[in-house]
Amino acid sequence: MAAHRKPRQRSLGGQTARTAFTLALAGAATATAFDGTGQAEPNLTPSQVKAKVAKLYQEAEEATEKYNGAREKATAAEQRLESLRDQAARKEEKLNTARETLGSMAAAQYRSTGLDPAVQLALSDDPDRYLDGAAFAERAGDRQSAAVTQVRRQLREIEQLRGAARVELTSLKTRQAELRTHKKTVTGKLDAARRLLNRLTAEERSRIGGTTSGGGTASGRASRSSADGRDSLPPAGSATVKAPNSRAADAVSYAYSKLGSPYVWGATGPNAFDCSGLVLASYRSAGVSLPRTTYAQIGAGQRVSRSELLPGDLVFFYSGITHVGLYIGDGQMIHAPNPSAPVRVAPIDEMPFAGATRVV
Repeated sequence: MAAHRKPRQRSLGGQTARTAFTLALAGAATATAFDGTGQAEPNLTPSQVKAKVAKLYQEAEEATEKYNGAREKATAAEQRLESLRDQAARKEEKLNTARETLGSMAAAQYRSTGLDPAVQLALSDDPDRYLDGAAFAERAGDRQSAAVTQVRRQLREIEQLRGAARVELTSLKTRQAELRTHKKTVTGKLDAARRLLNRLTAEERSRIGGTTSGGGTASGRASRSSADGRDSLPPAGSATVKAPNSRAADAVSYAYSKLGSPYVWGATGPNAFDCSGLVLASYRSAGVSLPRTTYAQIGAGQRVSRSELLPGDLVFFYSGITHVGLYIGDGQMIHAPNPSAPVRVAPIDEMPFAGATRVV
């Protein structure tokens, strides 16, 4: 019987218990660090908050561009789906008409097949007229056969359209799922940044200024005295004169007119913008169509070096091409930085320069 007894479990006590408890706490702390939840971070200095917020804004902007791309694809899929459904509906109308015609032919044939053709000829009061009618009936049979073929073809076409629509619907649902994922990421990053900033006093927030994607103050070297970045700037005319053509000049003028507009992720104007939305709207005002995302915008024109920049060129930042601004000359750009800073002028050297494109 002793062989079947469960071994007595030793209680954890003394140093062993303390060690286990320490390990458990370390594991919980590690898990908390990985999932980003749990206990609040230790007190941070304003400069540390500023750096963390800048990093969160950069990550949010990357997710925003992915959201913009997924939304563009979802819109295209939705348009294709609607077009396919419209085509199927129009073909179904034609199919119904063909079916009605075919039904009328079948009913007439049924009514006229009661007598042998020779008997009908013998009984006819007008044999010549009957023979003409018989020839017409033969031709009608040919038309009926053609109508059947047409109906079958239309049925195949409709089924093909329905199959294509099912594919587009699947694509649309995939894009919508991507949208939800990217939106959750963006809002999570922005909420985290907002919580960090709320830990500072109003004086501290004012002292560190609007935090840009690159970690500098958005207006520090461009304009300290104006909330919207308009003061102490070269006039728009000096930038438009140096622009390579009228469309680039018009884009620059539009961007100047939007200084002070709020940053709203996913927005393309006319009253709010994200970074790629601002340059898209600026060139849209000049009659030039640009892609929606920074990833696509950098390939939308001729690449130019930093030393060749002219007003109206698009300037891109970070290795992932996640931020864009509109160059206005003298090392300055107009851009939409982040939710804590409106559309404003800033030096292009405040963020890691990744390339530039001249779109017109």
